[in-house]
Amino acid sequence: MDNDTQSASPGTPPELAPAEAPAEDLDSPARARLTELLLGKPKDPHDRRLFHTLSLVPFLAWIGLGADGLSSSAYGPGEAFRALGDHTYLAIPLALLTAVTVVVISSCYMRLIEVFPHGGGGYLVAMKLLGEKWGIVAGSALLVDYVLTITVSVAAAGDALFSLLPGVGPGWKLAFDVAAILTLTVLNLRGVKESIVVLTPIFITFIITHITLITAGCIAHAGDLPVRVSELYGQFHRDAFGASGALPLLGLLGMAKLFLQAYSLGGGTYTGIEAVSNGLAVLRAPKVQTGKRTMVYMAISLSFTAGGLILCYLLADVNHLMRPDQAQTMNAVLAADVLGKCLPGQPVLQNVLLYLTLASEGALLIIAAQAGFIGGPRVMANMAVDSLLPHRFAALSDRFTTSNGIVLMAATSLAALWYTQGNVSKLVLMYSINVFLTFSLAMFGMTVYWWGQKEQDRVRRRRLTLFLTGFVFCSVILLVTVYEKFLDGGYVTIIVTSSLVALCLLVKRYYRSIGRKITQLGKELEAVKEANAVPPAFDPSLPTAGILVNAFGPLGIHTLLKVIQSFPGYFRNFHFISVGTIDLGNFKGLEEMEALEKSTEENLRKFVRLAEGLGLPATCSFSIGTDAITELERLCRKTARCYRTIVFFSGKLLFEREKWYHFLFHNQTAYALQKKLQWAGLMMVILPMRLFASLRPLKGAATPSSEDRGPAAGASGGAAPSALSRADERKAGR
Repeated sequence: MDNDTQSASPGTPPELAPAEAPAEDLDSPARARLTELLLGKPKDPHDRRLFHTLSLVPFLAWIGLGADGLSSSAYGPGEAFRALGDHTYLAIPLALLTAVTVVVISSCYMRLIEVFPHGGGGYLVAMKLLGEKWGIVAGSALLVDYVLTITVSVAAAGDALFSLLPGVGPGWKLAFDVAAILTLTVLNLRGVKESIVVLTPIFITFIITHITLITAGCIAHAGDLPVRVSELYGQFHRDAFGASGALPLLGLLGMAKLFLQAYSLGGGTYTGIEAVSNGLAVLRAPKVQTGKRTMVYMAISLSFTAGGLILCYLLADVNHLMRPDQAQTMNAVLAADVLGKCLPGQPVLQNVLLYLTLASEGALLIIAAQAGFIGGPRVMANMAVDSLLPHRFAALSDRFTTSNGIVLMAATSLAALWYTQGNVSKLVLMYSINVFLTFSLAMFGMTVYWWGQKEQDRVRRRRLTLFLTGFVFCSVILLVTVYEKFLDGGYVTIIVTSSLVALCLLVKRYYRSIGRKITQLGKELEAVKEANAVPPAFDPSLPTAGILVNAFGPLGIHTLLKVIQSFPGYFRNFHFISVGTIDLGNFKGLEEMEALEKSTEENLRKFVRLAEGLGLPATCSFSIGTDAITELERLCRKTARCYRTIVFFSGKLLFEREKWYHFLFHNQTAYALQKKLQWAGLMMVILPMRLFASLRPLKGAATPSSEDRGPAAGASGGAAPSALSRADERKAGR
């Protein structure tokens, strides 16, 4: 792909396409060096190997996206086992059901990404299959979920690491959590792949140490198995039959309730499975096959680790080994017990391996926060593309990261950390509700989808069975968690998620309102498009208007006509300039990038044809990039060297009543670019397109007359009055 492209009318002289010359860097050298040191070098969007170098192979995807689920074994199984209390005989069916649930949900998402190969997860499924309102609910739940992913992972990492330092106060742990979130923010601003590669050794260490821990735990307690089975049978007999020896209904219901409560509290174990479908865009092509393989790695490792740890807790009787006066995790107690039995009389080696196991666990939890930084901003970007959040959240930085979303995710994670003071139990509870709300909507949406695929009857039956099973599992966990823990903090998650849903609805309403006003004003310009004059030859020595435009629509047309009206007869050439902005909506592969180039050029050619129809010589140039301001500055500087006299113009929405939130919903590209160009000695004028608070349909839009169409009509540069500006004048006089 070329760095930029210039196209012109047939009369354009060859000197209008000069050799490429990069724009001067106006930033201070010190600032540029510091930025490059922290965030790395900017990436070239025109590099054809860009997608290959940024994408993740299955192993790296397993680390970056699967670490969330695998690291949840540090707190999910422990929360579930703790909920059993003294009724630990339920641990065996709990371990089995946990492993089965991991396999079922992973299988569902493997089939989900076949239907949605571009990613999007629960949000896209709900939006496309259940409707916009359910999509907003799923997207909002996912965003809150990813914020809590970061918070709970970092808080659990602090617990794991500070289990090695029992005498250290909680203030130091909180400071560590804050520092970890800030460090991850900087790493993710550098790029997804870069942050994962740095953390790969930690992931591998965790895998080795925890496979060894679970295997050694089972072997170390194999000799105690007959005694433990006898004890567990005695507990079960007392709970089920009581003193009477009968099997009371109340005993069964109580056991079922306890089991479901423990099962639901272990819901944090399954939280990372969604991340693969949301992060599909960063996977190596073919994306679906890479996603499936990543999901297989995740399902095997997570089911083994989660189920194996619950079994080891049971065999080691961890509840009775826990000391209430020490802040230790269950995994820390289990590891100390297993090492003591496997390496008797070697305290130094025991301590080294204990520290290594818990350090790798804490470090992996830090990696797990990656899922929040990868998935959260991508969900945010998808919602921004759908106008449910401000459009700026779909933008990519020059490192091809969703920097706005990353910063917001970090800020909200810090807020959640402060609110809960890093309490993992409270965070897991808040976390699980939204996870399984999204899971349930995704499973139900896919059930609806396959219900309608009657032409594929054989596959349809299997898929319906799979997704119905997944829906039952997920909805049961969701309902039990909300019922049991609503007053213990579950209500906070529901309030926050509901507030975010309401905010998304307001944002959508705002963008629809602005869209209707712009569309209504655009209808008054339809007659202008019908002009059909013949322009004179292009002469670069004559005064030229450089008009910055985006898509072919009312704002660009209004800017063109306003220039003609405001400077009658002065500008003899019109040079249209545009940048195709790369955001998460189109950064999916070479085909999408080429389509962006093509659509940007087509939009510009429409402006050229419009100007030529008004009798004005016109040409155009464009480029694509992540930062519209940087690319526009470069194009404007290059264009300025082609003409003796040129003034640049840009349109800008001007509201009758300015509100504080307008800054959030609309970019300030025009003002920022004007400052840069004026500092470079180039003139740029911003022309307002007025949007009134209330807009009524207007009639009587006029086409510029032959006397108004400029030099080609023999009027020596007469003005082409804008129908829109006439309407504005009528409104202003009311």
